Amino acid sequence: MKFLEILITTLFITLFLFMCVSNSNTHPKPEAESDINPFEVNSHLLPGINMGNALEAPNEGEWGVTIQDEYFAIMKNAGFNSVRIPTRWSTHAAIDSPYTITPTFLNRVQYVVNQALNNDLYVVINIHHYEEIFQQPAEHKERFLSLWQQIGAHFKDFPNTLIFEVLNEPHDNFTAALWNQYLDEAIEVIRKTNPDRTIIIGAAGWGGINALNQLSLPEDDDNLIVTVHYYEPFTFTHQGAEWVEGSNAWLGTTWSATADQRNKLNEDFNQIKTWADAHNRPIYIGEFGAYSKADMNSRSLWTGYVVNQCKQNEFSWAYWEFCSGFGAYDASAGKWREQLLNALIQTP
Repeated sequence: MKFLEILITTLFITLFLFMCVSNSNTHPKPEAESDINPFEVNSHLLPGINMGNALEAPNEGEWGVTIQDEYFAIMKNAGFNSVRIPTRWSTHAAIDSPYTITPTFLNRVQYVVNQALNNDLYVVINIHHYEEIFQQPAEHKERFLSLWQQIGAHFKDFPNTLIFEVLNEPHDNFTAALWNQYLDEAIEVIRKTNPDRTIIIGAAGWGGINALNQLSLPEDDDNLIVTVHYYEPFTFTHQGAEWVEGSNAWLGTTWSATADQRNKLNEDFNQIKTWADAHNRPIYIGEFGAYSKADMNSRSLWTGYVVNQCKQNEFSWAYWEFCSGFGAYDASAGKWREQLLNALIQTP
């Protein structure tokens, strides 16, 4: 009788533990896929939007945005299929080796990623605003690679609907030559724990078009997407931006789809397309947007034109951004800015 009681108790505990694991807020990684097609993955990223000014602030909330769980349902219900979550790991990790990421921050990022995945969104996380490495690349190389070792290990069992972007907008002393070297090593670090995960890479020179021809990608890794950020004409998209010196002089700049304006935008996208075709890489316009100091008619017209160019060239995209200075969503009013949303989520 005693043996039977012990057996029943053991079976009950085993079943209880199994149910706990099964109901945990995780997303088991599917069977490894030997032939992941980055072009197909890229097609699932559109339409996309950035969850900006939140986790990339020095501390979440300091730039006016604290991520709410319901934001991801709002995005999904509006028609978005992916969310890019810019993340500033560098202010939440030790300065000295082994450069440990603060557990509370790592858990917060995981929680946010899970909320997005739970709403059937593809998710992009990156290293954003690592300001120190742009000024002193050599001094921060080991720390940068350690961050990816930790991020990769932590998220290695997440599904392939989570995508890594290695570094946002390398610039200043982080030259194209250095970036080509560092990105190779970062990819190698990530591949140790995430051999099948799609990785996004941008060019140096703030991730814009002009540095694409200086970007060198590893030929033996096909599971890569190339990202380009588009804010042209800058005097229009960043007029009155408080962080851009002299931008008040641009206030009142409009974009009305004149022949010259359309031709310039077309030329820019043709340049991206030419590079993409020559290198056989999918393109993700990971950021584009016009700041709120521009008039809404110009903003929505320009935004719609960029979206159309992405469609014509089969680029995916993520609008910058959800609910801050460029925001398509008014968090205070709890509603979308309809002109912007209609420009982004275009119906046939």
